[in-house]
Amino acid sequence: MKKIAIIGTGPTGIYTFYSLLKHNEPLSVSLFEQAHEAGVGMPYSFEDNSRMMLANIASIEIPAIFSTYLDWLRSLSEEHLARYGVQPPSLHDRQFLPRILLGEYFRDQFLQLVAQAKKQGFEVEVHESCQVTDLETTSEGVRLWAQRQPAAELFDLAVIATGHVWPDEDPSVRTFFPSPWSGLMEAKIGACKVGIMGTSLSGIDAAMAVVVQHGTFIEKDGEPSYFKLDEGSEALNIVLMSRSGILPEADFYCPIPYEPLSIVTDDVVKAEIAAGTEGLLDRIFRLVAKELERADPLWSERIALSAQNADSFSDAYFADRKNNDSFHWAESNLLEVERNKRDKHTVPWRYTVLRLHEVVQEIVPHLDERDGKRFDAGLARVFIDNYAAIPSQSIRRLLALREAGIISILTLGQDYKMDVKEEQTVISVQQNTYEFDVFIDARGQKPLKTKDLPFPTLRKQLELTGDDIPDVGDDYTLLEPASARGRIAFGALPYLMHDQPFVQGITVCAEIGAAMARAIFQSESHPRRRLPVIDI
Repeated sequence: MKKIAIIGTGPTGIYTFYSLLKHNEPLSVSLFEQAHEAGVGMPYSFEDNSRMMLANIASIEIPAIFSTYLDWLRSLSEEHLARYGVQPPSLHDRQFLPRILLGEYFRDQFLQLVAQAKKQGFEVEVHESCQVTDLETTSEGVRLWAQRQPAAELFDLAVIATGHVWPDEDPSVRTFFPSPWSGLMEAKIGACKVGIMGTSLSGIDAAMAVVVQHGTFIEKDGEPSYFKLDEGSEALNIVLMSRSGILPEADFYCPIPYEPLSIVTDDVVKAEIAAGTEGLLDRIFRLVAKELERADPLWSERIALSAQNADSFSDAYFADRKNNDSFHWAESNLLEVERNKRDKHTVPWRYTVLRLHEVVQEIVPHLDERDGKRFDAGLARVFIDNYAAIPSQSIRRLLALREAGIISILTLGQDYKMDVKEEQTVISVQQNTYEFDVFIDARGQKPLKTKDLPFPTLRKQLELTGDDIPDVGDDYTLLEPASARGRIAFGALPYLMHDQPFVQGITVCAEIGAAMARAIFQSESHPRRRLPVIDI
């Protein structure tokens, strides 16, 4: 039997395991999970999330394993669902539910996968509370160390599916959290001044983790109507902040699966890439503008799309939010998207932007340094804002906190300073300073490089190739060094974000898992990234 090691058993590891079973060739599979329970994943674990934190993906979008998420939910008892404030009659396939509940689904599916694999003749070993501390690729196979002890056998393929990477927590410090997943869930936060860097869902979730220690959302018909602050917590004050100070949109209704684009197709984008890197970003933007004008001429006229370019489009896109009070705009947007959901009405421009981001992403590895920066400052911000729309329930809770006078938003602009001190964090903006007793950095996952790899031997092997980031093929196996080809599949999302800036979400985890599973059965991996075309 070929021997496979899967390092990490969150969604990427689970879908990889699932895809291996589809090939019907018995394998020896060892699964390593550093958490105490395999098959959950950090974004959905009980330790790293509160029941107030909602997953921004619904059953209709989650690739089914043995059952759809909705069917699994309907199999649960009324009492079990009630723990999460969910009523069985309210269940539907576009519903956003607590992350912890989604983690339970993945755990259940994982256990079924283990049982099914054994039925199919697989040898399966699950190592829980077991951290893989090093990897080495050799001409004979992959050597692995777990808990700093070498494994007794070599593996034909090692799948790195370690997911998000957050800074380690410092248990002695409870005034600064480098991420919402660095000890915040276990910390006792007093009724004080709390600063949160980030106004996206991660920042809002961090706020929820704090406020539930000081009060209760009072709900009517399953929706929060106001927040009741506990006696003695009157000093609680939370400030969300970001450069723009804008809030994300509430998740909007659209057809799923996605309808094809008319102009910016995969073939068209490939042709533009083949035509050369010079002017690539601007050529693609002109196609993007044509796609939007065809889909929604009224919106395009309202933002003067015909007069925009790859640099100015972002300002036009965000203008409404920047010119209005953030909370008033959020309330208006919430009413609009909820009406559209009831009427099953799709806003053409929103749906078009959503479908554009994945196909346009293909140009990123081919942009020169200047255009790469222009893309990050312009189109990338639009795409990220669009696909990162958040659950309506999160907006309602945020508005309830605003009504209670607990939360506000600070616009930092491009020039600010953050000074993390032992007792406080100080934010300086122009002539103003803001002091916070507790500060949470909720800006999300940052792209990682080879130097950040937690496997010392593999890191040294990759550094010798001269690549700043792991270079992977179409099955996500490393292309260099030569001994790693076909032997180490690299599906850890933070290391893929340089070339795939929008790589995120469970559907992407399923696609990457399926590609990595193919690596054990195919003889050759073709490059995903190519050198820019040089005009001679």
